[in-house]
Parts: sequence; C-alpha cells; structure tokens
Amino acid sequence: MLIIPAIDIINGKCVRLTKGDYKTSKIYSENPLEIAKIYESHGIKNLHLVDLDGAKGKGIVNHKILEEISYKTNLIIDFGGGIKSDEDIKNAFEYGADMVTIGSVAVNNPEIAEKMILKYGSEKIILGADTKNNLIAKDGWINMSNYNLIDFIKFYLNKGLNKVICTDIDKDGMLSGPSIELYKKIISGFDKIKLIASGGIKDMVDVKKLSSTGCYAAIIGKAIYEKEIDLKEIEKYILGC
Repeated sequence: MLIIPAIDIINGKCVRLTKGDYKTSKIYSENPLEIAKIYESHGIKNLHLVDLDGAKGKGIVNHKILEEISYKTNLIIDFGGGIKSDEDIKNAFEYGADMVTIGSVAVNNPEIAEKMILKYGSEKIILGADTKNNLIAKDGWINMSNYNLIDFIKFYLNKGLNKVICTDIDKDGMLSGPSIELYKKIISGFDKIKLIASGGIKDMVDVKKLSSTGCYAAIIGKAIYEKEIDLKEIEKYILGC
C-alpha cells in the first residue's frame, strides 16, 4: 500500500484543518517546498497537494506552490482544490500535477467531469469522494450534496475511473483512527477500485490496518506534523523493513 503525505495550502502555507473547518486552520510551515523535500528525502514518492483556497473559491489559487514543488522535486503529485473547469484542469497539469483529484466539479457539473475523464483518462484523474453521514461534501466541504457515497462512487467507476480518495470528514484531523469499516464496505462493493483512504490516521498501526483491508493507498497529514508518526517509520515501511 502506498503512503501519501498530504500538504494542504492556505495563503501559500502548510496548514491542517479539523473536520474540514477553515476556522480551525493551524499553520505548520510557511515553506511547502521545504516540507515536500523532507518527505522526498525519506523515500516518499507520492504527494497529495491540496489548494484549500481554491477548493472553496472559483479556481486554482496556489498554483505557484504546485509549480515550485513539481520543478524542484521528483515527487508524483496528485493535486486537488480549485478544479472547476476545463481551463483549471489544463492549468493544473501545465503547472506540474501528475494527477488531478476532482471533487466538487464531479458533484456540481458531472458533464464537465465526464469530459475531463474522457480527455485525460483514469491514470490522470482521481475521484474525490469526501463524505459525512454517507453523503458527499463539496465546495471545500463547506456544503453538502444529496449524493449518496456509494452511488456517487458507482457512477464514476462506470464512467471509467478506478482511483478514489475517500475522506470521512468526521475523522479528518482528529487522530482518532480511520473509518476501517467504511473502507471495507467500499472495497467489497467494487472489484476494480483503487481506494485511497484519508482521514483519522494516528499511527503506523492504523496504516497496517488499512493495508490489510485492501486499500490501494493511505493519505497521512496531521499525524506527521504532530509527530505521531515519524518519517523514519514511513521510510522503513516503504523499504519493507
């Protein structure tokens, strides 16, 4: 299972939220590139980069951060936040994203999302299925949709996607453990899904539990910043030690 650290950006700085609440924003670093380089130095290959300003706005905001990390590291970057139009996704790839996560646009404008999938394919597009009480959240988790989580995933898997990031919003930033049963349910329901778990991971025990469920990858944020998980532990996991 891949371990993918997260860097969430507000005003060009690395932050973490609790349950997606922007009012809880805590700054961990003013230099996202430095954090990305630290991750890379520990053998990490992938990065989940989120433009939180863009997520609740009308388009990508922190594109310079994406461009800088892409240019100055060899990390494989999955970028999300602010992808609302054809122009946004085009810009994200031009700024250096290797993959793009579509969330709000997949809820609000499925026609545009389908065009993105057809143009760029399943290797470049990840579905963001962020959920609370089994419903899909949108607009930087500020608003809730009426879409059921399982139905939403099924719809887009039928459109050709296979990678899905699922965040249980109630777990996000809480360091209380991930939603193991939820992920088991999703994986058991879809044969070809590559499920990326996000939210709540507190230690390497949680990582191993997620791996045993069949998750394709796990995104870790606050646990690293709060030193609940040491990067040396991740390095050993990657090396199979």
